[in-house]
Amino acid sequence: MDHLWSPWRLDYVTSSKPSGGCVFCDARAARDSLIVFEGTTAYVILNRYPYNNGHLMVVPHRHLSTLVELEPDELGEIARLTRCAEAVLREAYRLEGINVGINLGKSAGAGIHEHLHVHLVPRWSGDTNFMTVVGETRVLPEDLASTAARLSPVFARLAR
Repeated sequence: MDHLWSPWRLDYVTSSKPSGGCVFCDARAARDSLIVFEGTTAYVILNRYPYNNGHLMVVPHRHLSTLVELEPDELGEIARLTRCAEAVLREAYRLEGINVGINLGKSAGAGIHEHLHVHLVPRWSGDTNFMTVVGETRVLPEDLASTAARLSPVFARLAR
């Protein structure tokens, strides 16, 4: 059996979670030292409990939980900062890839589902890939043809 060691996460899993407030709003208000760049409508912050070194998050200033709530300028800046964060990570680390992701909602895996944020996780071959630890398996309850049939009419309506 292989083992995945991430001792820096012990603090996170054993600590009491704040019952009020928002870690992203609180970090910005406190001018947290983990904030590595402050934009006009969004900022970039290091993940306090990273999956890998260099794990960054791009976070809107406003306390929002979905992409549809973003104003166009906020969405644009989040995209620009995400692109910039990729360039920064590529220059600062000799990485082989980057996971970029947004988890919308608790059931989608968002640890902090109340405040939208984009993760950028640097990756190297053989690093701490949590997906392979889980079993290299995905359970897909719907076949691809059914998914396409479900989504196509929605895209046709909303992407005009």
